[in-house]
Amino acid sequence: MAGHSKWANIRRKKARVDAERGKAFTKISRELLVAAREGGSDPLENFRLRLAIDKARTANMPNDNIQRIIKRGAGESGAESLEEITYEGYGPGGVAVMVSAMTDNRNRSASDIRYVFSKNGGNLGETGCVAWMFQKKGLIVVNLDEIDMGEDEFVDLAIESGAEDYQTDDTTVEVYTEPEDFEEVEKFFESRGVRFSTAEVTMLPQNTVKVTGKEAQQVLNLVESLEELDDVQQVYANFDIPDEELESAGG
Repeated sequence: MAGHSKWANIRRKKARVDAERGKAFTKISRELLVAAREGGSDPLENFRLRLAIDKARTANMPNDNIQRIIKRGAGESGAESLEEITYEGYGPGGVAVMVSAMTDNRNRSASDIRYVFSKNGGNLGETGCVAWMFQKKGLIVVNLDEIDMGEDEFVDLAIESGAEDYQTDDTTVEVYTEPEDFEEVEKFFESRGVRFSTAEVTMLPQNTVKVTGKEAQQVLNLVESLEELDDVQQVYANFDIPDEELESAGG
């Protein structure tokens, strides 16, 4: 879990760089479209949309663009063709991989994802082949240097919030919730003025597979190559890679 968490931190740093370059806009636009289509255009009544708007603002997407995309989604113009699909497979070393995609062309997405798996020493599997290895959880990540309290005080706050569990390192606290409790916990922190770098419902591995050396690099290449596909929204994997190799990969 620690290795997975550290890689998640590196990915968040990369995501911020990607956002500055505008690479995140396509994925965020799709999330805004589908969230508005499924739950309406009012973020006060549509929690998924509110999270998508937060991501868009973090990526410095202009507000006019955000509102235009939401109107398209709520007005059922251009959003109905997008469908959400989960792909599953294995990477090098037997690492389990789940890929969350939004696409208007199921055949194209499957072909692109299968190619990336094959190119990086993995293989795309059948639905359900690895999903049982993951649990859906709410995840809130707080940078300790961005809040006006110490780690112990924040941990007490996390317990008070009704969170299920938490994990700390030198710079961040990760707070985990049951999916149905996520919105309530997130609002609890907001009401206390706590800023967080990440707030999302994610898939956490129940156990990890240790990989090192060449296999580790292949796994990281697989995950990064999948994330670069336009149709891919999120990639989840259960690898455990030594810190020094992750730090090297993270640049």
